[in-house]
Amino acid sequence: MAEIKVPELAESISEGTIAKWLKNVGEFVDKGEYLVELETDKVNVEIISDYAGVLTEQKYEEGDTVNVGEVIATVNENASGAEAAAPSVPSEPKQEAATQQKAEQPVMESSQSPNANPTPAVEATDGNQNRPIASPAARKLAREKGIDLQNVPTADPLGRVRKQDVSSYQPNAAKPAAKAAPAPMAVAQDPAKPVLREKMSRRRQTIAKRLLEVSQTTAMLTTFNEVDMTAVMDLRKRRKDRFFEEHDVRLGFMSFFTKAVVGALKQFPLLNAEIQGDELLVKQFYDIGVAVSTEDGLIVPVIRDADRKSFAEIEGNISDLAKKARDNKLALSDLQGGTFTITNGGVFGSLMSTPILNGPQVGILGMHSIKLRPVAIDKDKMENRPMMYIALSYDHRIVDGKEAVSFLAKVKEMIEDPESLLLEG
Repeated sequence: MAEIKVPELAESISEGTIAKWLKNVGEFVDKGEYLVELETDKVNVEIISDYAGVLTEQKYEEGDTVNVGEVIATVNENASGAEAAAPSVPSEPKQEAATQQKAEQPVMESSQSPNANPTPAVEATDGNQNRPIASPAARKLAREKGIDLQNVPTADPLGRVRKQDVSSYQPNAAKPAAKAAPAPMAVAQDPAKPVLREKMSRRRQTIAKRLLEVSQTTAMLTTFNEVDMTAVMDLRKRRKDRFFEEHDVRLGFMSFFTKAVVGALKQFPLLNAEIQGDELLVKQFYDIGVAVSTEDGLIVPVIRDADRKSFAEIEGNISDLAKKARDNKLALSDLQGGTFTITNGGVFGSLMSTPILNGPQVGILGMHSIKLRPVAIDKDKMENRPMMYIALSYDHRIVDGKEAVSFLAKVKEMIEDPESLLLEG
C-alpha cells in the first residue's frame, strides 16, 4: 500500500484541517490527481496523489486536524479502477459492502439523525444494532488499544465516535467525569429564542488570534485626513474607456492609492519597516498588500514590487488576486511578505474606521466612501466636492506622530494632484 502524506506547506504552517475529500474510498485515483482539500491558516490547499491506484483508506474525516508529514490515506497501486477497494478495517470482512456503501454516500450519513435507519445499517452489518457509530480509523485505534467503543464519549452531534475521541479516552477515568464533558452543549435553551452553534473555521480562528496579538503587542495609533477626489475622478472619467481598450482592465481608485503609498513610503521609510527583537528591519522594496473580503474572512494578497509597476499592471494584479481570492485559488506565495497594507472599507459603505495593523507590518492605510460634502474653496466660496476620509494606523513604537501625519498628508497631496504620481510614485 502506498501512503499519502501531508506535504510541506509553508515555513509558518505546520498543520491543517481536512476540508473535503475529493475522492471516496474505492475510487480509482490517477497519479497527480487531486485527492483532498486541506484548509490552512491562510489558504485552502489541494493535495495530489503521488500514486495511481484505488483509494483504500481515509485515515481522517472531514473536520479533523492533521500535521505536516502525517499519513492521511492509503492507495493500492496494484488495484485497477474496476476493482473494489479493500476494506479499511481488515479484521471485519463482513463490513466490506457496507464500508463501500458508506464511502459512496458520505453526505447522507452526515446529514441523517442517529436514529435514522440507513446510517446504523452501515455500521452494524453483523446484526448488532447496539454497536456505536464510529469511523474506520476510530475502530482500528480502539482495537489496538483494547478499548470498548461503547464506553467512549463523543461530542459529535450525531453520536459518531471519531479517532480523536478514542485517542483522548482514559479507561480508568470516572464515568461521571466523562459524561460531564458535553455540559456546555446541555445548556437549557428557550424555544422562543433559538440559537445556532457553529464551530469557527480554522481561518476565522487564526484571524481572531492574530488581531488579538496585534492589539496586545503593538502601540497602535490612528491618524486621519480627508482627500478631495475631484482630480482623480475627472482623470478616470476622461481616460477610463481608452485605458480599458489598451490594457483590458478597468482603471480603479486602488492603483492611484498604491502609487501614492509607494511615493510616501519612499519619503517616510520607517512605515515600510518591522521590528525584529531589538532591531529595525527597514525594507527597501515595496510589496503592497491589498485587503480582500471573502466568505471565510479578510485576506491580504500582495502586489509584488509595486514601485516598478504601471497603473495597468497594478490594476491587473489586483483584479487577478481578487478573483483568485473569491475562487479560493490563492497560493501561499500570494499572501507572504507584504511590507505595507491598504484596505478599502468604502466598498461596503464605511465613512470612517480605524484599520488594525497587519503584523508584523507597522502601517496600514484605510480608504473609505466618497461622499459629496460642502468644502470651503476660499473665504468667500463653497463647493460640493467628492471627499474621502483616509486613516493611517501605525505602530508608535517606531513611528512618531510627526512621521505618521506627514505620511498621510503626502498621500493626500499626491491623490489631489494625480499627475504627480507619474513622477514621484
